[in-house]
Amino acid sequence: MKVLVIFESMYGNTRHVAEAIAQGIGEAAAVTTVAAADAKDEDLTAYDLVVVGGPTHVHGMSRPTTRHGAVEAAEKPDNPLTLEPDAESDGVREWLASLGQVTGKAAAFDTRLDANPLLTGRASKSIGKKLRKAGFTLVAEPESFLVDKRTVLAPGETERASQWGRALIGTDSA
Repeated sequence: MKVLVIFESMYGNTRHVAEAIAQGIGEAAAVTTVAAADAKDEDLTAYDLVVVGGPTHVHGMSRPTTRHGAVEAAEKPDNPLTLEPDAESDGVREWLASLGQVTGKAAAFDTRLDANPLLTGRASKSIGKKLRKAGFTLVAEPESFLVDKRTVLAPGETERASQWGRALIGTDSA
């Protein structure tokens, strides 16, 4: 089995989750992990499963204005946030918009603030809808991985992401 994990990340949390998902998948399958900004060249027909995730911004997927706002927040004096190298590049929204009709299996994830999803929104829901609209069949319900108010991954989320990766390919016994 070959799996492609595509992610967008502002401060590294979504990248860490994507890497943990890939680690879980990699225990039983060949896995490639790529940033959304670099995913346009991937041949999706070469993969049995495509896993796509990004941060939740303003209740949904990021867009150029919210990515710019994240950059401005990180550049404030005394801010401990560190930007990812491609933080202002095209993200998951743009990658999904570039897809034609495809077939295959997919899964969606996001990172979001650890609060009620009615208050935070969930980018994974929109990602999942766009994947289905493009022709993918989702193999799991969209999943959220949580960050705290300091924008740090909540304890246990990396391990949970790895477990979710194993579950996506049917090798998780938990």
